[in-house]
Amino acid sequence: MMFTYHFSMSHELIFLLDSQMATFFCRFIHQVFQFQLPAPPTAPRSTITSNSNYKAPYGTVYKARDLHNNGQIVAMKKVKVALTEDGIPLSTVREIALLRQLEAYRHPNIVRLLDVCHGGQSMERDHQLVLFLVFEHVEQDLDSYLKRAPGPLSENRIRSMSYDILSGVDFLHSHRIVHRDLKPHNLLVTSTGRVKLADFGLAKTYDTEMKLTSVVVTLWYRPPEVLLGVSYNTAVDVWSCACVLAQLHTRAPLLQADCDSQQLHAIFRLIGRPPRHEWPDNVAIVADSFPDYPPQDLAHVLPRIHPHALDMIRGMLVFDPAKRLTALDCLEHPYFTEEPLK
Repeated sequence: MMFTYHFSMSHELIFLLDSQMATFFCRFIHQVFQFQLPAPPTAPRSTITSNSNYKAPYGTVYKARDLHNNGQIVAMKKVKVALTEDGIPLSTVREIALLRQLEAYRHPNIVRLLDVCHGGQSMERDHQLVLFLVFEHVEQDLDSYLKRAPGPLSENRIRSMSYDILSGVDFLHSHRIVHRDLKPHNLLVTSTGRVKLADFGLAKTYDTEMKLTSVVVTLWYRPPEVLLGVSYNTAVDVWSCACVLAQLHTRAPLLQADCDSQQLHAIFRLIGRPPRHEWPDNVAIVADSFPDYPPQDLAHVLPRIHPHALDMIRGMLVFDPAKRLTALDCLEHPYFTEEPLK
């Protein structure tokens, strides 16, 4: 199947595909992740133009028009894949694989991956393949949405958005996937106010014994177990969600610092330094490295918040991941169940 996408841009770029390189990459994807990318073409097939784009953590995203689908507006994420034995960026491969897996369910709170296209061989460096991940186009991310809001969000809007975020996270967790980078920039808001999870470059499947040690989660949304460098699981997403949900109420980040140690101080100033028996073993930082901070009253930090929302967020911001609410616990919390969503 042929796909042609048009970008509104002041100049044209024509990418020529190296068929052998593309075939190698497709075979790698198929063998490792058991799904098939479209067969690489043998000749140039698309003309791309663009001046509407922005840099994402793992590629540049363009607003585009699908000429083979009634001019549908789409978002195209351009990524370059190094085709060397040790140089294939697993974040890109992982994102494609997970989104392909999730696309079958068409969950309303997960951004849809519509297609994966070959963009050709990069001119900048040998042994690179340009790919375009074609997503449904969503108008803005949550960070932009909050900055553009003329005033505080209504309680109904906050509750609806909170439910969307937690529904998407619960869906991922039910499929053994940890997002690992939930933050306002990675949450998209449609014109109707629905929130969709996006940017799965750091997402990962997990098992109960897995130790994930790479640096994940943007600092202000990073839970204490990640900052301390110990094993973690789906609870990391719940902590990040709590920070985002609090931000819906205040339109400002809940916990802000410039480095890991200062972020831990910010966390403990809020929730209190945990007792020694809860401190994880075999970590370089000891509990006594921090003052014996008493917990703050979250109601003072988040004034005018709904009491049920306050209780739920408090249960999500727990130091011990095993005692933290799950996404499913949150969806079943009175904050959502006592009154119908509007």
